[in-house]
Amino acid sequence: MSENKSAEMYQVWQQDKDHYIHPWTDFSTFKETGSIVVEDSDNVHITDGDGNQYLDGIGGLWCVNIGYAREEMAQAIAEQIMKVPYYSCFGHHTTVPAAKLAAKIAELAPGNLNHVFYGCGGSVANDTAVRIIHFYFNQLGKKSKKKIISRIDGYHGSTYMAMSITGVKFDHIGFDIDEQLVHHISCPNPYRRPESQSIEDFCDEKVQELENKILELGPDNVAAFFAEPIMGAGGVIVPPKGYHKRTLDVCRKYGVLYVSDEVVTAFGRLGHMFASKDEFDIVPDIITCAKGLTSGYLPLGATILSDDIYEVISKPQAEGALFTHGFTYSGHPVSCAAGLKNIEIMERENLCGHVQEIGSYFEEQLKTLMDLPIVGDVRGKKFMVCVENVANKESKELIDPEAQVGNRIADHCQKRGLIVRPLAHMNILSPPLTLSKDNVDFLVSTLRESIVETMKDLKQDGYL
Repeated sequence: MSENKSAEMYQVWQQDKDHYIHPWTDFSTFKETGSIVVEDSDNVHITDGDGNQYLDGIGGLWCVNIGYAREEMAQAIAEQIMKVPYYSCFGHHTTVPAAKLAAKIAELAPGNLNHVFYGCGGSVANDTAVRIIHFYFNQLGKKSKKKIISRIDGYHGSTYMAMSITGVKFDHIGFDIDEQLVHHISCPNPYRRPESQSIEDFCDEKVQELENKILELGPDNVAAFFAEPIMGAGGVIVPPKGYHKRTLDVCRKYGVLYVSDEVVTAFGRLGHMFASKDEFDIVPDIITCAKGLTSGYLPLGATILSDDIYEVISKPQAEGALFTHGFTYSGHPVSCAAGLKNIEIMERENLCGHVQEIGSYFEEQLKTLMDLPIVGDVRGKKFMVCVENVANKESKELIDPEAQVGNRIADHCQKRGLIVRPLAHMNILSPPLTLSKDNVDFLVSTLRESIVETMKDLKQDGYL
């Protein structure tokens, strides 16, 4: 690297450290270490400001489904900017990309989910869902139906309402949430069930817990149940078979709306455009999505509503009254153009089929890590996988949190040219959907080497 280039990157690093407040920052180390400056990218790789290349095992953040630096995506974005870079969609205006993308999403979504409300990301999509659900029940004259149920370790975003729905307790430390409106039930994590309990009994217990919570709060007070098909940031939790169908049945029984949070799982990550129906055989009342909708190229989220909900909310509540919900950037034409091009690429290249094939290989190869002494569980589906590390495989006892085992493994991976996501004692993998078998082999072998190296460190430091 030239001296000028090095000086420029140092300046960027310093500016970032001095002025940019990052999400989920560890301030105990950030003020000293700062950030890795990501300067370039191509397909499944990113390159930092020092010229080091990494296989991106996390797809940015569950996002870059079609891979980095797609020229035709850049062209589609540029063409829309030169046509209409922005126009308000309030009232009786629209743009070509916003209308076409809404129709395409309705075509791809299951059942009668035919109506799309746009926001800027997953948190906003879930906030919108809550606001519309409350409005829906108000319109029906059921004004007490307000409470929301979600699950411990579920993640639904970081705006005030979305974080209240989120059940990851670590994320609540020091911040306020609405504990009167939102109530949480247990995480349906089969790996952490009692050793003596069958998977069937575990599923029965978790389904019954939802019904009990509805009865405890009162069916006339419960508006909705929020559930990710696979829980992402809570540790890639795949619930027991039949769990989603049965919890949907419970919701139907008590007139509770079912919101499937597909911010991570939609648009190919599990090998389907939407996972709710194709993977878990349910048609929810609402689907929220973002991330893979544009492959992260531009911010965009969507709240997809059923015909039944739309019929209620689309009737004027009073003479001259409006549906007063929305954002300046709702249906942003450039973001919607990116969404359309993203879906076009996915369909043309059969990325869902690719994920079905290579994703299965990815799962199989990652499961070979189970022979390592600290790997207690490898779980997930296709390109959404978690490796959980433990001190004892039999008891499932965790390694001392102070050891920061997930961070240690991620650091060793990074030194070897691989980015994985640390989450306490776990490491999460959500690579671009364009990963090849050779990429998978590199990822798994590098992760193995890094876990082995971490085990040596842990023994040396007295944690094993």
